[in-house]
Amino acid sequence: MNVAIITGASRGLGLALARALAARRWALVLDGRGADALSAVAAELAPQTTVTAIAGDITDPGHRAALVRAAEALGGLDALVNNASHLGPSPQPNLTDYPLSELRRVYDVNVVAPLALIQEAASILRQGGRVLDITSDAAVEAYEGWGGYGSSKAALEQLTAVLAAEHPEWRVYRVDPGDMRTQMHQDAFPGEDISDRPLPEAAVPGLLQLLDGDLPSGRYQAQAMKEVAPV
Repeated sequence: MNVAIITGASRGLGLALARALAARRWALVLDGRGADALSAVAAELAPQTTVTAIAGDITDPGHRAALVRAAEALGGLDALVNNASHLGPSPQPNLTDYPLSELRRVYDVNVVAPLALIQEAASILRQGGRVLDITSDAAVEAYEGWGGYGSSKAALEQLTAVLAAEHPEWRVYRVDPGDMRTQMHQDAFPGEDISDRPLPEAAVPGLLQLLDGDLPSGRYQAQAMKEVAPV
């Protein structure tokens, strides 16, 4: 039985991936901040597979430890998907106006917490296990107003690249999912119509290629996975 931890699984990309893995009978340990929404996801997926839903803040050490203990109880870990993110202020401010207390929160959620969860889970991640760190094109492109979120994702990308170099026994992926019609994307563009963006499900086939295949560690764009070379 394959086992995955997915953070930020109560909506958006995390939920779409959880649904796809449940259909493949992966056992799932799911994280999200909203207890009610996460419970609804667990109830939806439970008829298909084993689901452990643990609501909490991914920056909380006790919460991260609970996620890993749940995966260990299922026999170990095959995939850790660091999907939970914090956008920061909406609308996105320029860096000269960026509240530093909020920037610290963005980095805590988007950089420190993923590494802390990897550290917590390292002892139960199986040989050949996957680490998927969900990043953004804002990590590599300089978009006005995206200095906080974008720089945090750039830090996550470099952290992930170094992790891959340090752990060749794992497959370690930094994954740009592409534009998606999610609540976070809407929050980033308040008042705009984002109905032309694809649903998160458009990125799932690429993520499944990384989870199912044996592609080398590297950076991938999920919605362009027909070309499977790292970018």
